[in-house]
Amino acid sequence: MNAERKQPDRFAFQLMLLLCLVWGSQQVMIKWAAPDIAPVMQAAFRNGIAGLLVGVLVCWRREWTQFADTWRAGLLGGALFGLEFMFIAEGLKLTSAAHMSVFLYTAPIFTALGLHFMLPAERLRLLQWLGIALAFAGIAFAFTGGHSLEGMDGRVLLGDAFGVLAGLAWGATTVVVRGSRLSEAPASLTLLYQLLVGALGLLLVALFSGQVTDVTWTPLALGSVLFQGVVVSFVSYLTWFWLLRKYLASNLAVFSFITPLFGVSFGVVLLGEPLSLNFVLGAVMVLGGVVLVSAEPWVRRQLRRWLR
Repeated sequence: MNAERKQPDRFAFQLMLLLCLVWGSQQVMIKWAAPDIAPVMQAAFRNGIAGLLVGVLVCWRREWTQFADTWRAGLLGGALFGLEFMFIAEGLKLTSAAHMSVFLYTAPIFTALGLHFMLPAERLRLLQWLGIALAFAGIAFAFTGGHSLEGMDGRVLLGDAFGVLAGLAWGATTVVVRGSRLSEAPASLTLLYQLLVGALGLLLVALFSGQVTDVTWTPLALGSVLFQGVVVSFVSYLTWFWLLRKYLASNLAVFSFITPLFGVSFGVVLLGEPLSLNFVLGAVMVLGGVVLVSAEPWVRRQLRRWLR
């Protein structure tokens, strides 16, 4: 029998804050090191390094015994995971890390929509539909700010669109995991599929797009790849899975929405990225919608307390 999960305590809050800080720095690190190493190559190396580390863990725990039952879903999930990072890598060439941090976190919206049509137990409630409407309205407002598209920077718009597509691919990956035998597989095995298949796919993208040679191993490039591969993709993901085994997932999800705020802040402070008012307002709408969708039970409880 699984151990009963509890409400997050101070330790969980502090750990989640640290995880959100790490996750929020990802796009900034990729953008920062982009002059020395192409973003798609960073993603490929990052996934490859983390894949090797997770592979050792899977072998040590003998979790590879479930490979025969999960490899098909694993390949699909890994392909979608690689697609997500391809959109992130290409999008960061065109738009800011702050924009990418927000649009990437539309993923829960697409996950909720996919699961709504796939699993009867995952039907969306009224507050969640309102959240989806708010999020998509926020995307439209962040893109245009209520003005026509004429005269707007087409490169930034395309980069922002890649950010939304990355969120779509991330959401689709979650749907594949949730709706297949991967939902009963160890988290480390699921992560291994995503990392290794994603790394291979990204290397192929880099090869066919001529970006394999766009690598200069400066301290910044090496630090970015190692940070993403070891700290982000290995340590932080496994820490997140450990938290999910001890604490209520819905409560942890509320904390995770701090991540885009760190991403935007790092982009402004470290990269000097400008923020337009329409993007800030649109981002608030997007994140508000994501909270309504992903943390609907928590939001409903808060509303009941407030209305009493």
